[in-house]
Amino acid sequence: MFRKLEIRVGAAADALDRFEAAWNRVQEGRAMRPLEILSVADLPLLLRTLSPARLSLLQALRKHGPCSIYELARRLARDYKNVHTDVTQLAAIGLIERRDAGVAVPWDLLQAELSL
Repeated sequence: MFRKLEIRVGAAADALDRFEAAWNRVQEGRAMRPLEILSVADLPLLLRTLSPARLSLLQALRKHGPCSIYELARRLARDYKNVHTDVTQLAAIGLIERRDAGVAVPWDLLQAELSL
């Protein structure tokens, strides 16, 4: 199954609006479709969160599949501690999942949206 995560840059009120719309759908008995959206407050935060090193990490996991943090650090030729920190941060916001086989990227596509 193809999985896409939308990354939206904007105010927290946008996420609250989506929650309210979902709540109203349920109250009206309409079908609920799962939204896979990550909201980030501003562009500088998004750029810090998805630094070039972290993007490389995500790409390596997506390309090679689940692996241990140690193996990921070896593949990326990076320090284990730094890779562990990056994995922890990315897992905390849902960009990486921890599995029995190690860590993995569950997304086929990350789509960023920025409102000006």
